[in-house]
Amino acid sequence: MKLDSIVAVSGLPGLYLLVATRPNGLLIENFETNKRQFVSIRKHQFTPLVSIGIYTYTDVINIDEVFEKIDSLASENPPPAHQEKAEDLRAWFKTIIADHDEDRVHINDIRKVIKWYAFLKTHAWEMIHAEEEE
Repeated sequence: MKLDSIVAVSGLPGLYLLVATRPNGLLIENFETNKRQFVSIRKHQFTPLVSIGIYTYTDVINIDEVFEKIDSLASENPPPAHQEKAEDLRAWFKTIIADHDEDRVHINDIRKVIKWYAFLKTHAWEMIHAEEEE
């Protein structure tokens, strides 16, 4: 799975495709509308998905491995809605990553993982897997 060109931008909902970098910001493309826009580094912070990890008690698991695990278990254990109760989300996440560090992985992090997985599955799943095959 290639997540190098997908970024989360503070202040903007969802995920975006990184088109180009400039000294004062990034040029990003919206997956839903395919519109491109410039976002300034003065107003926003950028997080490439490839740099995100989930803490375990022994190590850190990359987010792409988490997405692959969710996808492989989705038929028998589908992801819940991100609005579910915290206990339900934590119980589901334990089936995905049993040894995640509960003190450092907050409920909002789990909600974000669920939202991002659903977003990628809808808008970019083929793209991130096509890059891997090339």
